[in-house]
Amino acid sequence: MIKTALIILSIIYSNLTLASDNSTNIADIIDPPSSAALNIMVSALTSLKELKKQDKASKENVEALIRLKLLPNLAMGVAAKIAMDKHWDGLNIQQKQFFQNYISESLIQDYVGILSSYEKLDSVQISVDPDVKRKDNKAIVKLNISINSDDKPFSISLKMIRLNTWHVYDVVFSGVSIVKNYRAQFDSYIKRKGLEALITRSQQKLDRINKK
Repeated sequence: MIKTALIILSIIYSNLTLASDNSTNIADIIDPPSSAALNIMVSALTSLKELKKQDKASKENVEALIRLKLLPNLAMGVAAKIAMDKHWDGLNIQQKQFFQNYISESLIQDYVGILSSYEKLDSVQISVDPDVKRKDNKAIVKLNISINSDDKPFSISLKMIRLNTWHVYDVVFSGVSIVKNYRAQFDSYIKRKGLEALITRSQQKLDRINKK
């Protein structure tokens, strides 16, 4: 009787494992990180190109574009946790939400500055490096981008995590990780002046952003 039960349990476990593996494979086929990364960038830059074409690429409109096209695809909770690093577990819920919002708003302003700097956007070409690095539910996708037929295209790497779908939690440009840069700044400031001082300074920056 016990032997029969063990055989049945082993069969059920094997079937569950196969079903899980099959589900993972299907998800990767339907929604690979490379396609997700490409779709995010193409959608954002195509919309920016249209704003430029209609001479409506004001900073306000570019910010609206970023909130609509990019923000829903960012894993801000993951980014905030990495940025706060060893300090994260000591934060309460409100503090965690604060830093998530702070990094989100800061990134938006950074992106507005970058995208607004292009006076013309006649053509955009984006290609995906086939060497996608994968580990568990995370991936790093490198994109090669050429704007206005530039002879020197630039590359960015999107660090992505699969939640319900693939989301970006960090961007690496010219070898510099945006989130790790925040982590270094936060850690240095906390060591010198403490967490509460960092929150106060960050809130002041948010207030300045909101007044613009």
